[in-house]
Amino acid sequence: MIVRDFNDLKNTNRAVSDARWTSVRMLLADDGMGFSFHITTLEAGSEHTFHYKNHFESVYCMAGRGSITDLATGQTHEIKPGVMYALDQHDQHVLRAEEELVMACCFNPPVTGNEVHQADGSYAAAD
Repeated sequence: MIVRDFNDLKNTNRAVSDARWTSVRMLLADDGMGFSFHITTLEAGSEHTFHYKNHFESVYCMAGRGSITDLATGQTHEIKPGVMYALDQHDQHVLRAEEELVMACCFNPPVTGNEVHQADGSYAAAD
């Protein structure tokens, strides 16, 4: 059994920050679960273009308001508490945080914790 407290992890190397977001990696690849689990906070007023072409991701909004736009279709969806989205087609998207967004995220394959976003908004494929 793995038991971890977000509050214990948020000031460790499991808390990764980049352009106006912070992600606390609760589960990583080396935990052996087959997915990684993160609590990610996006700053109010921020906009992010991501394209996880090497990963599938599902995201559940716990707090805040924003939107997600599928860049292939142009379709935009409201993000608010209770909304989940899944990038089942490795969808390139723009995520906008109107208010601070707090999101629970799962990645498959799991991330290792050392990834950084590449110029195209993706993480490199796992070794």
